[in-house]
This record gives sequence, C-alpha cells and structure tokens, in this order.
Amino acid sequence: MFAGVVVQFVLLAVAWGSSFLLIKIGLEDLSPAQVVLARMVFGALALGAVVLVARRPVPRDPRVWGHLAVVAMLLCVVPFTLFAWAEQRISSGLASIFNATTPLVAMLFAAAMLAGERMNRDRTCGLLLGFAGVVAIIGPWRGLGEHYDLLPQLACLGATACYGLAFAYLRRFVSGRGHSAPALAFVQVLIGAVIMVVGAPWVAAEPVDRLSGAVVISMVVLGVFGTGLAYVWNNNVVAAWGAANAAAVTYLSPVVGVLLGVVLLGEPLTWNQPVGAALVVLGIMAAHGRLNWIIQRRRATTGGRRGSAARAGHQL
Repeated sequence: MFAGVVVQFVLLAVAWGSSFLLIKIGLEDLSPAQVVLARMVFGALALGAVVLVARRPVPRDPRVWGHLAVVAMLLCVVPFTLFAWAEQRISSGLASIFNATTPLVAMLFAAAMLAGERMNRDRTCGLLLGFAGVVAIIGPWRGLGEHYDLLPQLACLGATACYGLAFAYLRRFVSGRGHSAPALAFVQVLIGAVIMVVGAPWVAAEPVDRLSGAVVISMVVLGVFGTGLAYVWNNNVVAAWGAANAAAVTYLSPVVGVLLGVVLLGEPLTWNQPVGAALVVLGIMAAHGRLNWIIQRRRATTGGRRGSAARAGHQL
C-alpha cells in the first residue's frame, strides 16, 4: 500500500512537472488554444474512463454543475491558455517555476473567502518569502527594455491566480457534498473540453501546416496524464498521507520542469530563477508551519545530544 502511494506521488510530480515541457513541444505545430483544446479533450476522455471503470456516479445537481463550470474556467481553460500563450516567449522551466507559486496564491484567496483560513504568522511569513521569490524570478534589475519578457511572466502569475481562486471556490461551494474527487474532476474537465470545442471555430481555427508524431504524443500524454490521471493520483496521495504531506509535490514539480527543459530542450537557466524558486518553496514550507517544525526537531535533537554528552562527562 505504501509503495503504491509512493509510486503515485512520483508519477504526480513527473506528470505536473513535465506538463510545461509537453506544452512547449505542442507549440511547435499548434497554437496555444489548440494545445489547450487537445489536453482538455484527452483529459476528459481519461477521467471519463476512470469514472466508468470505478463506477463513480457523477453529480446530478444543476447547482453543482454550475459551480464546476466556474471551476472549469478558473482551473483549466483560462490558466491553461495563459501558460500556453506565455510559453511562446519564455522557457518551459521558467513557467514551471511560476506555477510553484500556486499554493501561496491559494492561501491568499482562502484567507479572503473562507472563515477558517485566516492569515497567521506562518502564512504571512510564507507569503512574504514567496513574494520575494517572485521578484527574484522576474529579475527587475535587468530592466524593462524591448527584449524583456515581462508580459508572459505576468501571464503565468495570472494563471496561478486563477488556480488559487479556483481552489478556494471549490472548497467554499463544492467540497463536502459527498461527491468523489474523480467524478468532480471529470465533470470539471468535461465542461472545459466542451467550452474549448464550442469555441474552437473562433479561438483555435488556425490552420495546422504539419503535425509531427512528437507533438501528437506530447498532447496525448499531457491530456491523459497531466490533465487526467494526475487528479486521481493526487486524490489518492491526499487520502493516504494527508493534504499537508501531499502538498510536497509542489516542491518537486518545478525541479522536474526545469531539469527537463534544460536537458531535453537546452533552455537557458539564469541564477535568479533557481534562487527565486527556492524562496517560493521556503515560503510554501513556512506557510504550512514546516520551517518551525524542522527548527524544533533540530533543537530537540541538538538538546538531546548535549544532554547525553553532559551525562557522559559527569560519569567520567
């Protein structure tokens, strides 16, 4: 059982971390909207198969579907489009680093929308560290000249803002109604896929001159795993380890994204990007009280060693 959860945790980190590489590959032949259309359709098919095999009933309440339509826009259609558009001008690794700010943005929206999620010292410290990390990643000291890609970086932050708002919205209006996570994810992704299919004649009508095998495979993998099965794996890890421990996948995803971008695509990596990413990760840990826990454990361990040494010296 434990080994199975570990495997799903690793698969989840790889699936979410590699999503930005797969988007970059897809953009070689497709427009940003076409990339989103492909991942939504393949994601809906994958989740539909999971729900069908597991016999998970989908919600029937029209109000739940209405709420999930909002979530589909905030958690899928809009942020997926923003990331795909941004990756036309920035590296996949940089996009994955910006994606790591999602837990901090989600915490900010939760504090504003949920009564039990008010800001405290740990969360405020985490938010400040995360903000410092974002500033480091953007690197404003390099100037804002013609070749400075600030707009796509802001688009990535806009995408994470959508994620954060969506998570808070889910917890306020959808969670606790007795529906399974795979069924909710299926309806959400299905609605997003329908929106993209209906809007395709206007937003994804660009002619496709060629469609390489690499692009086709990347879209299938992005949809089936990064947009479909990843929801199931995340749900299983949360159920087995708890939400706080499962959130550790956020620390690994940008590492996977950056490594894949550098190794497979030869993307450049400037010093401020990993430094900023480290600050963001520290901010996430601080917001969850992890830094205090680590410090207390180290103090307890150091105190225990000193006590043992003192007793040994006394006996001598």
